[in-house]
Order: sequence, then structure tokens, then C-alpha cells
Amino acid sequence: MTKHRPNRLAETLKEEISQLIRVELKDPRIGFVTLTSVEVADDLAHARVYVSVLGTEEEGKASLDALNRAAGFVRSEIGKRIRLRHVPAIVFKYDPSIEHGAHIAKLLRNVGISEDTGREDSHE
Repeated sequence: MTKHRPNRLAETLKEEISQLIRVELKDPRIGFVTLTSVEVADDLAHARVYVSVLGTEEEGKASLDALNRAAGFVRSEIGKRIRLRHVPAIVFKYDPSIEHGAHIAKLLRNVGISEDTGREDSHE
């Protein structure tokens, strides 16, 4: 069976949840949060929302904790905005992919700098 409906619901949830986080949630513990992806189960009963948080590890944990505490509110708001028979249970998970990508970019820049300095020394 194809997964068209879970994928469509995941995209809709991503848009709606990101808007809710930007506009509705007023918790000061929620820092600069980026939704990276949403996975919806085949039975549409559960949704995992992957987020990345800009800041320290403590700020990331505080933001993730605040988001998981607000999951019930987010679910009820989703139910008001999207016409669904059953709104999926929402769980927020930490996604380190953005930090990992930034780390790799930094390593590549460092390698590029060391290669550039190595080339200058070999031309002299």
C-alpha cells in the first residue's frame, strides 16, 4: 500500500505546527526552534515531529521539554484547523542533523584553509 495519505498529512502538520510554534506558543523556554520533518504512522494515530534548536544543549533540552508539555495544546489546535476524524498524538523529538551539517561545513572550511596555506608554501 502506498503512503500518500500519511505523507500529505505529515506536510500539512509540519506547516500548521510551525505556524503554531511561531504565533501561538508563548512559553519563554521555547527558543529558536526549526521543524526539520514530521513522520506520521501508517494508521495516522501518531506523529513524530523532529525539531532542531539553535543554542546551547541546555536551551535545546528546555525547548524540547516545553514543546512536549505543549503537545496536547498543539494537538487540540490542529484538530480545530484541520478536518480529521482522529488527530494524531504528537511527540516532539530532537533532530541533530542541522548541528551535524554545520559541524561538517566547519570541518570542510578548516580543510580548505589548511590546503590553501599548504599550496602557498609549496609555490615559494
